Amino acid sequence: MSRIVTPEMLGLPDDVRACLFDLDGVITQTARVHATAWKRMFDDYLAARPEPQAPFDPDADYHRYVDGKPRYDGVRDFLASRGIRLPEGDSDDPPSRETVRGLGNRKNELVLELIERDGVDVYDGSVRYLRAVRDAGLRRALVSSSRNARTILRAAGLEDAFEVIVDGLVAAERGLAGKPAPDTFLEAARELGVPPERAVVFEDAIAGVEAGRAGGFRCVVGVDRAGQAHKLRTAGADIVVGDLALLMQEDR
Repeated sequence: MSRIVTPEMLGLPDDVRACLFDLDGVITQTARVHATAWKRMFDDYLAARPEPQAPFDPDADYHRYVDGKPRYDGVRDFLASRGIRLPEGDSDDPPSRETVRGLGNRKNELVLELIERDGVDVYDGSVRYLRAVRDAGLRRALVSSSRNARTILRAAGLEDAFEVIVDGLVAAERGLAGKPAPDTFLEAARELGVPPERAVVFEDAIAGVEAGRAGGFRCVVGVDRAGQAHKLRTAGADIVVGDLALLMQEDR
């Protein structure tokens, strides 16, 4: 006989009916891939500018300006921190074009190259937790700012793990504001047919935690992969753990 799993056994309130997961840094270890791609793209760009610029910091700059945000927002916000303003450009700008979208497309090109070369690693504890969520009969959605979410899921062997996927492509098609706005999480809950007050958000990025809090969700779980537990709590996380498996009774 299979074991019955309840929300309480997952460390969640007993009235929860759905779980909404971010991807990078929560399910897959692709946050470091993104940080590497951001650094390479920004460092190449900054080195070519006439005025001296410090390199992109893959820790401080990554978490402050780009983590969890839509790609072009990350480009815009980081450049603004250096006093640089570029034309917005078009979404189909080539990676060599000096526009916000051209630089964003270069970053995306680098991410795909890294995934193709190195594959995608998952967090084993998160995959265990995701399976337990399914066994508990809870609805499951992936909510990611990445436009490569489906590619990453396929590479990780998790393309069938979620009932609903709201990624960067869906957000663009439907005109949804990116994190820290709650729109993408709210859209995923709507597709699942579960009100926000009965759903939990799982996020490792400050912008994502802020989005979950702004959306009025039942609970926001912060996943601390970067030693920023205090910042996650300040942003609105109700619970902060280093790994999702630690929420399960058997791992406490």
